[in-house]
Amino acid sequence: MVIFGATGDLTRRLLVPALINMEREGLISPSTIVLGIGKDVGDDEMLRTGLETFGADHFGAGDAQRADAWKSLRPRLHYRAGDFTADQIYTELAAELTGNAVFYLAVPPRFFGDIVEKLADHGLATESDGAFRRIAIEKPFGHDAVSAKALNARILARVSETQVYRIDHFLGKETVQNIMTLRFANMMIEKLWNSDSIDHIQITAAETVDVGTRGSFYDGTGALRDMVPNHLFQLLSMVAMEPPISFDAEAVRDEKAKVLRAIRIYEPEEAAENSVRGAYTSGTLGDRTIPAFSQTPDVKPDSATETYVALKLMIDTWRWAGVPFYLRTGKALSVRDTEVIVTFKPVPFAQFPRLRNAHLPPNRIVIQIQPDEGISLDMLIKRPGIGVAVEPAVMDFRYAGLFDIGRLNGYETLLYDILTGDQTLFQRADAVEAGWRAVQPFLDRWAEGGKPELYVPGSLGPDAAADLLARDGLAWHDLMTR
Repeated sequence: MVIFGATGDLTRRLLVPALINMEREGLISPSTIVLGIGKDVGDDEMLRTGLETFGADHFGAGDAQRADAWKSLRPRLHYRAGDFTADQIYTELAAELTGNAVFYLAVPPRFFGDIVEKLADHGLATESDGAFRRIAIEKPFGHDAVSAKALNARILARVSETQVYRIDHFLGKETVQNIMTLRFANMMIEKLWNSDSIDHIQITAAETVDVGTRGSFYDGTGALRDMVPNHLFQLLSMVAMEPPISFDAEAVRDEKAKVLRAIRIYEPEEAAENSVRGAYTSGTLGDRTIPAFSQTPDVKPDSATETYVALKLMIDTWRWAGVPFYLRTGKALSVRDTEVIVTFKPVPFAQFPRLRNAHLPPNRIVIQIQPDEGISLDMLIKRPGIGVAVEPAVMDFRYAGLFDIGRLNGYETLLYDILTGDQTLFQRADAVEAGWRAVQPFLDRWAEGGKPELYVPGSLGPDAAADLLARDGLAWHDLMTR
């Protein structure tokens, strides 16, 4: 495994800890070598010591099994300094690498095309003698519809689609993968999973962190580009997909791509009407004071970039005709919470004594992605006592209550799938482009002018986000409540 960007945050915080977990579980061969490539001058020991210094808890502190796994992996971790855009590092790799290889691009997006072309130029992407050569690419994959299509064309001109693993780390989380199991292994749920029974669906990815030191990146990206075409659309496609003809990778990816292609493409005025964008002001976030986004280092003072976005989308298929999908994501919010809320239609008439014509709350399925992974079902029951009084109740399942998943970060599944050649959880070129086409009207409309609505740190976002649902007689689900 060759990791480009070995001294970066992603490698230290997620990739190497995931490899340690895999080593502990016996999921990688003792002969596997990890070669890190970065721009910093150093040697093998520099990388190893740097990783240990970064986070002792990842490397065995208080966990004997983890310590043993790191002890086994450590001598197989190597480092080489090099320029990703120059030939020398690739010439050296070509002289040394034999057999199977995974090239992991944990680098800024501007290097994706360059690295793939250099790998191909030096024969490193050529598969022969039964050996695979696979390329893992982190998000963001493109900046808009045009750039995503151009990047796909550039990469696929040199390597095949079967070699490319476009990563969305959300798909490594157990509850995300469990969406398909929840639907397709439970007949009582899948029978109701359509516009006849479902009123609307909400998908939320709320973050408590602010932009911090990533001002330059975020000012050129924004909440929509950063989260919607990848993370939120991956959740959307798994929730809305049709049952695949099988669970092999291409069958599943076919159905997910169909969902993204079916998202209604809005006209400019429709895009404005069905979207909200916001930016946080200065204020208190937890126990600290943060500057407004526009005052963040490396952010333009007159920036029109959003740190919050809410969208109303429609999927034009028979299954989902008339069912709105509401998506929201933002930074510096009150809680960290990623969830899918499936709200069913209410009972048409409450025939219980003293409840005639009453409004009974609808049933809901809450799929909690993070931080407390699980699934719950909201229903109504009779309150004990004389007479009939209806009371909400929750059937609740928490992964942590049944399984030990506390040390996993989601990358273990994705790395294992790359090593075994399973592309089910990775984005295909056509799906990436379909996602960008769906959000392009919002990007185009905002580019015409205007500023995001301001919201206070530690809140749930701008007031206009609540109005987006209020127009339909609805409200956002209270985050982290059941």
